[in-house]
Amino acid sequence: MKLAFIFPGQGSQYVGMGRAMYDAFPVARRVFAEADGALDFPLSSLCFDGPAEELQHTVNAQPAILTVSVACLRVLEERGVFPAVAAGHSLGEYSALVAAGSLAFTDAVRLVRQRGRFMQEAVPLGSGGMTAVLGLDAPAVQEICRQASAAGVVEAVNLNCPGQVVIAGGTAALEKAAALARERGARRCVSLAVSAPFHSSMMRPAGEKLAAALAAVPVADPRFPVVANVTADYVTRGADVPGLLVRQVYSPVRWEESMRRLIGDGVDAFLEVGPGNVLTGLLRKIDRRTPCWPVQDPDSLEKALASLKEVS
Repeated sequence: MKLAFIFPGQGSQYVGMGRAMYDAFPVARRVFAEADGALDFPLSSLCFDGPAEELQHTVNAQPAILTVSVACLRVLEERGVFPAVAAGHSLGEYSALVAAGSLAFTDAVRLVRQRGRFMQEAVPLGSGGMTAVLGLDAPAVQEICRQASAAGVVEAVNLNCPGQVVIAGGTAALEKAAALARERGARRCVSLAVSAPFHSSMMRPAGEKLAAALAAVPVADPRFPVVANVTADYVTRGADVPGLLVRQVYSPVRWEESMRRLIGDGVDAFLEVGPGNVLTGLLRKIDRRTPCWPVQDPDSLEKALASLKEVS
C-alpha cells in the first residue's frame, strides 16, 4: 500500500490542540519542549490553554500548527507508520519537509514564526484579506479576479477542491470580486478570519525577507518526495526547497492538482497529520474513493491505525 501524509495549514488551529497527544506520549512531549526552547517562550501553553485570540495571530498560529503536526508525526513514526510521499497545505509544507528530513524541526519552527511575522508586516493591517468562493470552478474565479482587478490586486490563491477557490487581495478589489462571483452564481462568498492577503502578489516583500532567513538554514535532500504547493510536482533535492518556499508565500497553493497527482501516481490512502480535518474534507471532494483519516489525538490515531490495517 502506498501511503501519503498530508499536513494542515493556518486556520486549523484551536485551543487545546495537541494536549491529548502530549499527555499520552513522551515523544510528543519532547516535540513541545523542543519548540518552547527554540522559540524561547511557552508555545505549548498557548496551544493547550490559549487565549484563542493570541493563538489566531499568524506569528503564533504558524509555529503552533507545525508543532502539533510534528508531535503527531513523531507518534506515528514511533508506531512504525511512515509515508511514501508527503504534502502540506501552505504552512503545512514545512511540516512535510520536517517529516522528510529536509528541515530540522527546531529550524522549521523558528522559520515559520519568522514567516508569520514577515507575512503580517507585508501589508498594513486591514488593507487586505481573503475570501472563499464556493460553487464556481477555478477558471471562472480567475476570470472574475481579472475583471475585478481594476479596483486593485485580487487573485485566486488557494485552488483547494472542485467548487472551492480562495481569493486574496486588497479590500476594495476583494469586495468587487465577491460581488461579481455572486452575480455569476457562486453559492457563497465567505470572508476568512485572516489578517492579510496570503499567497497573493502583495506578499512579495515577505518572500524577499524569507529568502534571507532560509539562506541561514541547512536544507537536506528529502528522504521521500514532497509535493510542492507552487508546482504541484515532486521535490527530491534539498537545493530546490528554499526557492520553492520563497515563491510559495506569494503564489497560489495548487492543492487540488497536488492531490490528483498523488492519487494518479498510485497513493492508496492518506493520513492528515495535525490539528483539525480540513484536508480530509477537501480530499473527499476531490476523490471520494481514496480514503483519508485524520490523526490529531490518541482516539483518531487508533482509528486511523485500525483503518490502515483493514485496507492493507
